[in-house]
Amino acid sequence: QTKADRKSVDRVGEGSEFSSRELIGNTPEMVEILKQIGLLSRSRVPVLITGESGTGKELVARALHRSSCPDKPFVAINCSSIVPTLLESELFGHEKGAFTGADKQKIGKLEAADEGIMFFDEIGDMPQDLQAKLLRVLQEQEFERVGGLKSIRFKARAVFATHCNLANMIEEQRFRKDLYYRIAVA
Repeated sequence: QTKADRKSVDRVGEGSEFSSRELIGNTPEMVEILKQIGLLSRSRVPVLITGESGTGKELVARALHRSSCPDKPFVAINCSSIVPTLLESELFGHEKGAFTGADKQKIGKLEAADEGIMFFDEIGDMPQDLQAKLLRVLQEQEFERVGGLKSIRFKARAVFATHCNLANMIEEQRFRKDLYYRIAVA
């Protein structure tokens, strides 16, 4: 690919100040992805990115971040790599004394994302009890730390990725249908 080809692909996105950096290519499929990123960078709706492992779902999420809010945080959590008992504390944070070993207050990733992007990698692997809690966060735009009473506003844009077929998981009652409709806006 020539430098001129790369520049033309970088400009795809209908007027956005989008630079693909790691996303390269000029196939019709890649051009369409870059256009979608450009269009989605203009809104704050939740985004669901699907694809096989290794296809660059996080690269797409990071490109969306760079094109929409590059001066804000990009906070990622892999829902399949953290044991369920720790995942809740990682997401929501916790108050001092909330559980054994909680010797100080800790902010979670939802709070750390501030007005940037909160990226949920492998959302299909999130335990169902946490799916219900995440649904509430998305509906109410607020949450509490584990062991806390104070509501904290969720200000970040939520971006999700999975290699799973969520429609099949819904049929098998392993993924919440109502959560699916909240995360698959775009």
